Amino acid sequence: MGQEAKFLFIKKKEYIAMVLAGGQGSRLYSLTSKIAKPAVPFGGKYRLIDYTLSNCVNSGIDTVGVLTQYQPLLLNEYIGNGQPWDLDRLEGGVTILPPYQHNVGADWYKGSANAVYQNMHYVERYEPDYVVVLGADHIYKMDYSLMIDFHKEKGADCTISAIDVPLEEASRFGIMNINPDGSIYEFEEKPKVPKSTKASMGIYVFNWDKLRKFLIRDNEDPESSKDFGKNILPTMLHAGEKMFAYTFKGYWRDVGTIESLWEANMDLLDEEDVDSHLPEWKIYSRTTGKPPHYIGHTGSMKNSIISEGCEVYGTVEHSVIFPGVKIYEGAYVKDSIIMENSIINSNTSVDYSIIDEDVIIGCNSTIGEEKSPDSSAGITVIAKDVNIADGITVSPGAMIDGDILN
Repeated sequence: MGQEAKFLFIKKKEYIAMVLAGGQGSRLYSLTSKIAKPAVPFGGKYRLIDYTLSNCVNSGIDTVGVLTQYQPLLLNEYIGNGQPWDLDRLEGGVTILPPYQHNVGADWYKGSANAVYQNMHYVERYEPDYVVVLGADHIYKMDYSLMIDFHKEKGADCTISAIDVPLEEASRFGIMNINPDGSIYEFEEKPKVPKSTKASMGIYVFNWDKLRKFLIRDNEDPESSKDFGKNILPTMLHAGEKMFAYTFKGYWRDVGTIESLWEANMDLLDEEDVDSHLPEWKIYSRTTGKPPHYIGHTGSMKNSIISEGCEVYGTVEHSVIFPGVKIYEGAYVKDSIIMENSIINSNTSVDYSIIDEDVIIGCNSTIGEEKSPDSSAGITVIAKDVNIADGITVSPGAMIDGDILN
């Protein structure tokens, strides 16, 4: 069989995307005990991965591999054939790429770079010139095609999307030191003493021929962590490859902690924060098909997101309420996130809290306390499927992952 027929019926693509969606998200604690981090609900009608998939299709990237590993069932079901994101295509579209059985045995992904290495056969089906590597757990709107154009103009081997962060937060990120023309001369993964505030967003454009070479070399290194930030990027830089930083100016938030997830949801209540960059850029999601929400004559809401299928007979202020939630008369919800199909019964207060899916909170209960600059209490979290009996007080900052029945 000739080279031109190596991959029958597969059309060559100039670029494809590989989405790293296998993370556990351990800092989200009980919210990710049963689901992968990219499947965590967000903003009343989304899941975290919706932002990455929507950015891809809006940017003209129609071939996307999603690499899953930890608790993949719900995420796989949610993505399905990719139809909500216009990624149900005969040529390309979205493909779920879990670890699988090789002829020499099964092998879990050992790190972000190893995940792409194990799926090089998928990439090579499309013979791309460029590969865009993305995370699936950040909130932002970005036109990746502009970053690809920048990469081409610079003649780069690797381009890293960068955002300025406060100096006190810089040690949480991969930090780049760059020349005036944007070329990178130093990359440090989570440095204890950062030399700049130019942080990697975990968004990369690679020339595929170069990335392929470094993935193979990295896989053969027994000392490597098999990670892009810790291994691939520093190794490429040390080898003298042309690497550039592409500065991003819009809204971007890493939702890796309970606090940052809560803050990103609250940012949606100030649309100017999230939508000031690319306001026409639609974020797609798999809809629930529920009827419109209903506010009863005893109900009220102020500066909140109330999703379809909700019934509100109590008071909701500055909160994000997901589909199918019921908030009964006398209940008071403030500064909180209530996820799908949860029930807040009569005369119960929920303050500065995250209530996961399918939770039932009884009457006359108190969950969390009012957010205050003078209080050191954290966000109260109630895990999925938990039942809390009548008259229960859950302390501020508590994380409840089992029923409280008396």
